[in-house]
Amino acid sequence: MEIAPENAVLKYSGNFMQGSYGNNVKGKAKIYEKDSVFTLAFDEAFLVNNGPDLYVYVSKEQQPSQFVSLGKLKSVNGAQTYTFTSVVNFDEYKYVVVHCQQYNHLFSYALLQK
Repeated sequence: MEIAPENAVLKYSGNFMQGSYGNNVKGKAKIYEKDSVFTLAFDEAFLVNNGPDLYVYVSKEQQPSQFVSLGKLKSVNGAQTYTFTSVVNFDEYKYVVVHCQQYNHLFSYALLQK
């Protein structure tokens, strides 16, 4: 099970919602900061249905067109973390999305709030 770094500060969080191609979606997305490094963590309750070519993005919009990719979705359920390798303005990039890159289908999204 992957969890946020010890002593990291919770900056933003949001509940995962169903996208056009997702059902049985559950869980929370949380952004933590420690030593100027940001980490995205999905909680243990995270669940999304499986699909091809699923990626994790932070996006300016619910249906991503302007986004930063954090890589392939590690698992369709359970706790997992993704580390940001570049600086992201979370006031603009306020959605965490699980997205099928190949077919441009939105599976799930979470609106990040302070």
